[in-house]
Amino acid sequence: MRYQPDYTRLLFEEICTLIEENTREELRNELVAIAEEIEEWQATYDVETWEDFEQSLADGDLASGELRERRDVIGRWEEYQEDRRLIKHALALYSDVEAPREQMIDVADRDTN
Repeated sequence: MRYQPDYTRLLFEEICTLIEENTREELRNELVAIAEEIEEWQATYDVETWEDFEQSLADGDLASGELRERRDVIGRWEEYQEDRRLIKHALALYSDVEAPREQMIDVADRDTN
């Protein structure tokens, strides 16, 4: 039998890690930073989405340096889209994940006192 990764479990582990390692405010700030970066690319390259931007690679007028730069921006834009999706999930589930952990800490504190 071949190993098949459990992508649902991996997704939830990533979301839980975001919640455990960041405050709500930090997650919100990261969403703002991502939005600002994407808006800057939209304005700089006069595109709405990374897919539109990717189409600009076919422009015959671009030098190799500009093509490499655009390729790198596309990669970062795709990563930011994924990061934004994960952060939104983390914020939506933050209270649900934090409440049981806080209860466990309270119980542990009572047991040690």
